[in-house]
Amino acid sequence: MKSAQSARPAHRLAASALLLLGAALSFNAHALDYKAVGAAPAIMYDAPTEKGRRVFVAPRGMPVEVVLTYGDWSKVRDAGGSLSWIASKMLVAKHNVIVTAGNAKVHAAAQEASPVVFSADKNVLLEALEPPSSGWLKVKHRDGQSGYIKIPEVWGS
Repeated sequence: MKSAQSARPAHRLAASALLLLGAALSFNAHALDYKAVGAAPAIMYDAPTEKGRRVFVAPRGMPVEVVLTYGDWSKVRDAGGSLSWIASKMLVAKHNVIVTAGNAKVHAAAQEASPVVFSADKNVLLEALEPPSSGWLKVKHRDGQSGYIKIPEVWGS
């Protein structure tokens, strides 16, 4: 039988491991994982199986937030906040965003005073070119124009 004194280091080690695990989980909970539907439209299901109810057909390029991965399936959140399941193979790492503001201005530089390159209507799909910085996101329209948009005017960044 172990003495109480010899069990203390094991308890401390276990407590330290739990604290580290909790910190890691807390850190990962804040890291959002955005992906996009690949080259073909994808069926979204209410369960992680093709036997589930089909709830939506996601168009190609649609950005989603990956909430959970379970086997070959990903549970995702769309711009409207709805949760559904998609076959993970239907997702690509490309980072797209959807304009949520009406008539959002895309500027030449990440400054309000910089010239407007183009305007994007609500629900327009844009490709994110760089990680967000100082409240701005560098984006590109499918016609080739690029510039900076304010982060609160898009979903998926």
